[in-house]
Amino acid sequence: MSHGDAMLDDKGMVTACPHCGQKNRVPYERLGETGICGNCKAALPFPSAPLEIGQEAQFLRLIGGTVPVLVDFWAPWCGPCRMVAPEMDRVAAGAGGRFLVAKVNTEALPALAQRYQIQGIPTMGVYVSGRELARTSGARPAAAIEAFVRQALAG
Repeated sequence: MSHGDAMLDDKGMVTACPHCGQKNRVPYERLGETGICGNCKAALPFPSAPLEIGQEAQFLRLIGGTVPVLVDFWAPWCGPCRMVAPEMDRVAAGAGGRFLVAKVNTEALPALAQRYQIQGIPTMGVYVSGRELARTSGARPAAAIEAFVRQALAG
């Protein structure tokens, strides 16, 4: 786990302290708050890379909170998805705590993609408190993705 990287488990987000390297868990319910390292008491950074969703339960807990989440529904075989991946990395790096960025591999979680009626990929959705605020499909540059999120959150 490198600086700014985080991963999800069944209880929340696990992130490494950039100062001492200690792994810390921030519960799903507290993702919008600034965490403090349990070891050195330094502030924990917001994730600067997309969070990989490994289970449907993680997805539901993540989008159910008050922190907005931009979700990228993708698949490894999808060319446009591979093109948009570095753009999503840029968006996550620039989110600065305003929203989280997550990725759902529709090949690994087909029931989730079906439940959310993902027809084509890449599809991006913005979620807050369990509700989908907006959805768009197709690859686009980071600036256009950021504009989509801003518009979704403003409406």
